[in-house]
Amino acid sequence: MKPLMGKKEITEGFPPIVGSNPKLLILGSLPSVQSVGKRQYYAHSRNSFWPIMGELFGAGIDKSYEERQTIIADAGIAIWDVLASSVRPGSMDVDIDQNTAKPNDINAFLQQHPSIKLICFNGNTAATLYRRLFTQPIKNNLGNLEYVLLPSTSPAFASMRFSEKLRHWATALDA
Repeated sequence: MKPLMGKKEITEGFPPIVGSNPKLLILGSLPSVQSVGKRQYYAHSRNSFWPIMGELFGAGIDKSYEERQTIIADAGIAIWDVLASSVRPGSMDVDIDQNTAKPNDINAFLQQHPSIKLICFNGNTAATLYRRLFTQPIKNNLGNLEYVLLPSTSPAFASMRFSEKLRHWATALDA
């Protein structure tokens, strides 16, 4: 995090996890405090992202972070965030300062990876930020992309049980 005007700090995201031939891109909003501290996507111990990836691809928390990244990349999945940076005190998406939000260059990423056909949003905030920041439809080299909104894996979205989240994610990622 970088200081900004006194007490506010900018949370900066990570580079994408991506292999040589990704088929889909999972977009979150911005890394949490725990993720920034560990320099890992979805590092909060109660986030269900890696347990879901474990069920679907064998990339669960029983593996090292490096192993999980390799497994996911080899499965044709890329992981990134809509935002490159923003002021966000704490880890809640509702705390993202929309005035300081800077998007990642998703358009350039898709041009570099034309094999991506599907973008999955990890929760409503990621989808809302994407719609707000990318007012023109983004296309890859082959035309229109498909989009799927998935239930957030964040522990803040505790109203949906893990089994239900897993079912939604399995359906989308199987396509």
